[in-house]
Amino acid sequence: MTTETTNIAQIEGLLFISGDEGITVGDLAKITGFMKPAITAMLDKLAAHYAGDPDCALVVLHSGQTYRLATKPSLAPVIKQYFEIPLTVPLTNALLEVLAIVAYRQPITRLEIDEVRGVQSSGSLQKLMARGLVDTHGRLDAPGRPFRYVTTESFLDYFGLSSLDDLPPLPEGADVDTADLSGDLFLSAFQSRKQGGKE
Repeated sequence: MTTETTNIAQIEGLLFISGDEGITVGDLAKITGFMKPAITAMLDKLAAHYAGDPDCALVVLHSGQTYRLATKPSLAPVIKQYFEIPLTVPLTNALLEVLAIVAYRQPITRLEIDEVRGVQSSGSLQKLMARGLVDTHGRLDAPGRPFRYVTTESFLDYFGLSSLDDLPPLPEGADVDTADLSGDLFLSAFQSRKQGGKE
C-alpha cells in the first residue's frame, strides 16, 4: 500500500508541475520508470479519487495521451474572481519576478520560467495575462508544444518604456542566457527601474 501510494504521489506531482501544458504517458514513463499500463491505471485511480471526493477541487483531464490537472467546473465562478479581483492591486514581488524573467528572456516557456525561479509559475502567468502584461506568442517546437510567453504593449506602458531596448541593464557580468541566472537578479533590476520612474 505504501509503495502504491508513493507511486501515485509521483504521478500526481508530475501532473501538477506540468501545468497547463500537461504531460504524456510516455514522458511519465521515462521519468518514473513505471510501465505505461500501470501509469494509465494510476491516472484512472487518481481521476476517480478526485471525482468521488466533493471536498477535492481537482479533476484529471486528458487529450489522447496527454494528461493535466485542472479545477472542477463547479469552481469556475470563484476561480474567475481570483484572476479578476487582483487587477485593482499592485503587482506582488512574485508577479514582478515572473514578469521580469519574461521581459529579459522572451519568448520563453513556462517550464523555462520555472527553472529560473525554482517554483511553479502557472498561476502567476495567468494573472499577468489577465492584466494584459504578458501574452502567448506561438509554441515551442518541442514535445508537448508548450506556449511561448512575451510581454505586451501594455507592459511597456506600465513601466514607462518606449521599447524593450529601454529595459534596465542587468548587473555587470550577468548573462541573460545563463541557465542558473536567479530570478532575484531580474527582480532587482526591474525594481530599480520602476522606483526610478516614480522619482
